[in-house]
Amino acid sequence: MILKAFQTLVLAACMSALGANAEPLKVASLHPLMADLARQVGGEQVIVIEIMKPGGDIHHFEPAAKDLAAMRGVRLVLASGKDLESYLPKLRDSLGSGIQIVEVGEKIPSIPATCHHDHEGESAEHHDHGVDPHWWHSVENMKRAARILEEVFTEAAPENSATYQAGSKAVSKRLGDLKNWAKKEISIIPRDQRQLVTAHAAFGYFCKEYGFQPLSVLGIGRADDVSTKHIAQTIQTIRESRVKAVFPEDQANPKVMEEIVRSTGIQMGAPLIADGTAKEAHTFESMFTQNVRTIVTALGSK
Repeated sequence: MILKAFQTLVLAACMSALGANAEPLKVASLHPLMADLARQVGGEQVIVIEIMKPGGDIHHFEPAAKDLAAMRGVRLVLASGKDLESYLPKLRDSLGSGIQIVEVGEKIPSIPATCHHDHEGESAEHHDHGVDPHWWHSVENMKRAARILEEVFTEAAPENSATYQAGSKAVSKRLGDLKNWAKKEISIIPRDQRQLVTAHAAFGYFCKEYGFQPLSVLGIGRADDVSTKHIAQTIQTIRESRVKAVFPEDQANPKVMEEIVRSTGIQMGAPLIADGTAKEAHTFESMFTQNVRTIVTALGSK
């Protein structure tokens, strides 16, 4: 028993010594939110190369030759996952076997991606489009993501495990406080007014976590189109449901939402950040805080 305890102390001392002299883990990020989370979990023991930068379009981005060059020497490439980055198979072939691509959202529970617009020849009100890739609109999901990064960072650089564990715990504490704040803010919105009307179906995880009913005018991606018939149906639904406000999105054309506002006379809320890539709010905390305040301002006012 004494020998085992002594061995444990020696091992801990060796790991501590190794961590003090260890090189930071070098990773690349394909989404600004993943880059920020990596820095929070990894602290000084991670170097993040941002391939997909704030202001970019996650639905149309694809790494170029210069991006592949920037990934030289990285151990891990952090992707959002859930089929958001359709180019990943090609990227894996280009990078070879020495670099691991981590799809952070892969182990996070999914919800189906649904749209509410009509498809030619289909009569169903909702249409399944596979998995909703916008998992980062949930505080609980981001806490899970922090633990996932802790695990993969520790596997890649076990000598820095104490740093990664401490970083993950700190993230979980901050996000727990943020969720409590959000619940308090949202509590002023009556339950029967928690209807979130957005251009695209990007806020399903947020709506599930905070008791909102989502209604999207378009589909899951910005390239989706919408028929005149569906706009008329959406206007009718908004009137019948007594929706208080609709929300455009950053980086998206507000034309359809403006048409709905003209036809209904309801309020146009400030833009929501849908993809987490806004230049002024590309960390989870800044994006989430701005979105909650925008929603509460529009739906919580009398």
